Amino acid sequence: MYYDICNGNLSEKCNESALARPVIDEDWPLERVVSMVVPVFFGLIGLAGFVGNGLVVIVVVANQQMRSTTNLLIINLAAADILFVVFCVPFTATDYVLPEWPFGDLWCKVVQYMIVVTCHASVYTLVLMSFDRFLAVVHPVTSMSLRTERNATLAILLAWVVIVTSAIPVALSHGELNYPYKDRNYTACVFLSEMGYSHVGFQVSFFLSSYVVPLTLICLLYMGMLARLWKGAPGCKPSAESRKGKRRVTRMVCVVVLAFAVCWLPIQIILVLKSFSLYHSSHITVTIQIVSHVLAYTNSCVNPVLYAFLSENFRKAFRKVSV
Repeated sequence: MYYDICNGNLSEKCNESALARPVIDEDWPLERVVSMVVPVFFGLIGLAGFVGNGLVVIVVVANQQMRSTTNLLIINLAAADILFVVFCVPFTATDYVLPEWPFGDLWCKVVQYMIVVTCHASVYTLVLMSFDRFLAVVHPVTSMSLRTERNATLAILLAWVVIVTSAIPVALSHGELNYPYKDRNYTACVFLSEMGYSHVGFQVSFFLSSYVVPLTLICLLYMGMLARLWKGAPGCKPSAESRKGKRRVTRMVCVVVLAFAVCWLPIQIILVLKSFSLYHSSHITVTIQIVSHVLAYTNSCVNPVLYAFLSENFRKAFRKVSV
């Protein structure tokens, strides 16, 4: 069966990180299933995420008339998702399939750092997009001077600077660890508690900063936007076309929020439970963890659909580029 290096004889030395997982006993039947299924699913996610987000960038860059604050944010979202797919998906898949971490200590730090950076960059781009839409709907006239390409670019750069610098402790607190198991020496990319960092503190803060806080902000902004949409102008009865448009926007908002909330909640809960040593390895828990990882990474694939290709303007621009 899987041997959990953080609940086994090394429990005082290490904690599992966002990538680290239990070590595989090669005689366990689930190991053979994992080695076949994980590369397929993670490969499909990586390909879909890279191609889908790449098309979004190409469509916007190739069409000058599509340059706007919203589309600049969409480009940033696509770029963050591409980086997330590149630095997260293949290494998580490798970590599940292989019995040890084969890439060395430096790359362990780089991968863990980039996972946190790109995850935050993606989700806080969603927050900026929500704020942009909120201003456009609730303050359509007064926000025109604020919603400029220059200000959008500055907001994006500021977000990246804050995220890149604040994530430096992630690289410092992760590293390669050697450990024995069944008369063999293995290596793992793990959170190193002996460096003076708290794994519980790290995982709880990651859960709050990458899930609870951004989701709360997005929900509040969208609630304000929907309230303004449905309130309408006083004394005016909305037309059938207006009601149809409001229903479409409402449906879109619900899909966007639910996609993020549902895709990321399971793996976030699992990682927090692991930090408290409350998530132990078994056939069921390992399967749930793999499915949760796949679900979370799928969010980077559906973002291009939710934010771009459901737009008639994007579909027209895409057809123009593909001709």
